[in-house]
Amino acid sequence: MRKPVLTIFYQFNPWNPTIGGIQALVRYFIKYTPSDFTLRFVGTSSDASTPIGQWQPAELEGRSLQFMPLFYLENDNIKQTIPTSVRYTQALMGKQLESDFMHFYRLEPTLATRNWQGEKTLFIQNDILQQVAASGDKNAILWRRFPQAYFILERLLVKQFDYVLSCNSESMKLYQERYPEIAHRVSYFHNVFDGEVFYPLSAPDRESARKQLAQRLNLAEDTRFVLFAGRLHPQKDPLLLIDSFAALKQPNVHLLIVGDGDLAEAVRERIAQQGLTNRVTLLGALQQSAVADLHRLASACILTSAYEGMPFVALEALACGTPLVTTHCGETPSLLTATSGVITPDRTPDAIAQSLEQVLNHPHQYPAQACAQVAQPYNARHVVHAVCESMLHRWAAPRVVHSAA
Repeated sequence: MRKPVLTIFYQFNPWNPTIGGIQALVRYFIKYTPSDFTLRFVGTSSDASTPIGQWQPAELEGRSLQFMPLFYLENDNIKQTIPTSVRYTQALMGKQLESDFMHFYRLEPTLATRNWQGEKTLFIQNDILQQVAASGDKNAILWRRFPQAYFILERLLVKQFDYVLSCNSESMKLYQERYPEIAHRVSYFHNVFDGEVFYPLSAPDRESARKQLAQRLNLAEDTRFVLFAGRLHPQKDPLLLIDSFAALKQPNVHLLIVGDGDLAEAVRERIAQQGLTNRVTLLGALQQSAVADLHRLASACILTSAYEGMPFVALEALACGTPLVTTHCGETPSLLTATSGVITPDRTPDAIAQSLEQVLNHPHQYPAQACAQVAQPYNARHVVHAVCESMLHRWAAPRVVHSAA
């Protein structure tokens, strides 16, 4: 009996370190999808010598798969003249890559898949209304310029999906209300963290790692670290991050910024303007293991996002025993407990600085064990296996085909 085939579609190269929650989720599904499935991934290549549009054997984190890059993309952290989602959709047009199960993480590419046979699942990461219709930077996301066009496209495409899984409760409700005929196919999905990578250290080891980093950066031995990890993009509002850190009057605290993106140069300029050159270190995009090492020695992880789903960095920080300071957006407020972090009441530098100060000044109120305990139900191995077990059960049962009309 042949194995069912799962094909994952997303516009990145999982072997190239980039910052982004969707990228993390895709990597977790590749890593933890059991061997009961034949696994395929359709993405992009950051190696100009890689054959384009052809299946090739590959391996990621010990999991073998078939990989097809649709085009060459050197750096997906930086906005392209032609949006990457548009290029990816164009490259899919005319191809026949259907399989037993298909996972999608963007709506646009499914313009090419409406007539494909097989079970289709759409994963939603953000609050759709805030992401598309927000009044902020219109250049941040293409659809902010044409929000009505997005919703027309959505209505055209959404009925083809057998399952719509959202890590944002507002987006889940939006889909259920806008499309009552498929409301039973829409449900909440927990984002995850990799428990093999993100885990806490003992208190002595944590302190030792902190001192070693301070020494490597030529900082005072008693320096404490605050970590921001995310794309330098208007959604994450890294400029508010810099202004908030400037409002924190604790000279022995150092900000580490992991990530890259369209606002990288603006972030550098704001750091200089705020006189923080000696108190902030920009580390660029790092491998997951390196990010985990930083989480484990940081005194706090900080998020200044304008909108979110369930940010992976929140789960990863907590899994490492690190408390979180976050703005009030997405699902994080429903995740945090009084002993695992602080939700800032306002998205202002002073309010965020005060919340950060609360965690830094009272570390014993946010013990590593309490933080890690909050994250445990979201371990990727268990969540992905549960999803795949349901898929296998459906594979063995008669299939109901949904109309895409």
